[in-house]
Amino acid sequence: MYFTALDIGSFQIKALVAETKKNGQWSILRFFQIPSRGLKKGEIIDAEEIVSSLKEIFEKIKSLDKSALKNIFVGVGGANVKARNSKGIVAVSRADNEISQDDIDRVIKASQAIKLSSNRMILHTVTREFIIDGVPDIRDPLGMNGTRLEVDSLVIDAFSPNIKSILNIVESLGGSVAGLIYNPLAASRAILTKNQKDLGVVLIDIGFGATTMSVYEDGKLLHAAGFPVGSANITNDLAIGLKCSIKAAELIKIFFGCAKTSEALKEKITPEIIKKKSGVNIYEFDKHFKSIFSGRDIAHIIESRLTEIFEFVNNELKVIGKSGRLPAGAIICGGAVKMPNIVDLVKDELKLTADIGFPIITNEERIGELEILLNDDVGNDISHSEFSVVLGLSLMAYDQYVKTGEMPKTDKFSSIKKIFKYFLP
Repeated sequence: MYFTALDIGSFQIKALVAETKKNGQWSILRFFQIPSRGLKKGEIIDAEEIVSSLKEIFEKIKSLDKSALKNIFVGVGGANVKARNSKGIVAVSRADNEISQDDIDRVIKASQAIKLSSNRMILHTVTREFIIDGVPDIRDPLGMNGTRLEVDSLVIDAFSPNIKSILNIVESLGGSVAGLIYNPLAASRAILTKNQKDLGVVLIDIGFGATTMSVYEDGKLLHAAGFPVGSANITNDLAIGLKCSIKAAELIKIFFGCAKTSEALKEKITPEIIKKKSGVNIYEFDKHFKSIFSGRDIAHIIESRLTEIFEFVNNELKVIGKSGRLPAGAIICGGAVKMPNIVDLVKDELKLTADIGFPIITNEERIGELEILLNDDVGNDISHSEFSVVLGLSLMAYDQYVKTGEMPKTDKFSSIKKIFKYFLP
């Protein structure tokens, strides 16, 4: 059986095709990526463009096997996804006070009774813990005894028109969505270890159009949030500050960027130096470029925007009382982590230990008992930090398969028909 993980980003669309073997192994077969069009900060702004982009990557997937489009797990990101705390409580229904699956379903449904506008839908209900007659920290109450069952949940909801548009497009192109998964959960699955989640950690994913974060402690998902600021904003800032085109700004960011002004190059950057280091004549796409600037000029612009992003993160940590209080520190992922000195900036701004997160799928602590057959070429493709989400989607698809023995079947406008509707992190 084939499974496809699909990460539809504002900069790139990535797909990872995997197959389950008869012996239970999870074989990652192919990785595809193409430039993304028609999406901005996780939201569709041009339906024709996004259809064209998805059609292109679907053709690549079909070249492997047409059935790979029948079980697609789509990542959901952007700043419009919200997470909120909720609790549910029910009386145990059986006369002998044994807790049944029906009791568990009812208490989780009770925790989903939150006020949502008509254009919002519940994506996940992440159950942190169950409580039986006041006794907390119970992971699975099935078969236990008690008279009152409670649940502490984190309800994650999304902008439903955008979700339905993606579903429509995927199905119009011959695909079938087997699950929708919030991107920070997928990235966490690929990067974070059990030990990090137990100690307390924040995972920060700096994407092209948006930044997301997830916070874990005692093995539980405490909080998740997103902000409409990403690496594209850094490029825009450079274009304005250096008075150059977006293409020139992106080139300058890649080859001369630095996250800390104090560590930046002091030398003057000229068009000749840009060509020498990048191999690109900047006048080829910006004939009006005449600027001469220093590495510190560039770093100052970049540091200002990154500092803003980490201020957003720290404000969220303050809300949950975890600012500077996560023993496993901050882990950052996404394309922006290639920026020199970004780890030092995270340490300064968040007052936490920090490191770059990589989806090292050969690490047993990260993947548990999962056995993966991996083509070396694919391994090289997805070993970078920015591919954490697409790998995490694939791993969570496998988790679902192991748990149930099959992939869930969905209808077009189900609430993604209980797929990943609730789970423990």
